[in-house]
Amino acid sequence: MKARDIRELQIPELEKRIREEEENLVHLKFQKATSQIESPIRIRVVRRDISRMKTILKEKQLAAGNAVQAPAAQTSDVKKS
Repeated sequence: MKARDIRELQIPELEKRIREEEENLVHLKFQKATSQIESPIRIRVVRRDISRMKTILKEKQLAAGNAVQAPAAQTSDVKKS
């Protein structure tokens, strides 16, 4: 999945996709252990997709946190005379 596509998702949807991909990764690892996996490269791709999604999720959470804190920071910057 491309980063551009991931950034379009909302936070709850992104968390859901991460959980689904982590479950998928467990299944792929099981298939690898039992020699049933068709493409071992798929494990690497899924791991990288999970990492990409977690990174973007963290960016969105920090951006949402900064948006909430920004108005409060503006009022505390005013010096009292």
